[in-house]
Amino acid sequence: MGAPSPLGFRSDQTFFGFKAEDRPKLHDRLFDLIWAGEGRWDWDTIYNMPVFLRTFYIKKINKMYDQKKDLEAEQARKKAQKQFKPKIQKPPM
Repeated sequence: MGAPSPLGFRSDQTFFGFKAEDRPKLHDRLFDLIWAGEGRWDWDTIYNMPVFLRTFYIKKINKMYDQKKDLEAEQARKKAQKQFKPKIQKPPM
């Protein structure tokens, strides 16, 4: 008896249960973390990071961006309120 051919071991799921249509989602999340990290992490570090840590960092970064967006909106609102609009008076008749 010879060894079974490699084709005999072919399965649909080749990466820890991920389906082919789930891979783009995984790589989108990896890219987002690397991009948001601004060079602090490389691809290997993020790829090999445990899932719970990746999820933690994604939530943390999303929270930071939301806070930044809220702060910018608040500052824009205050700036709009501060703008001095001179009152135009009618000349006396």
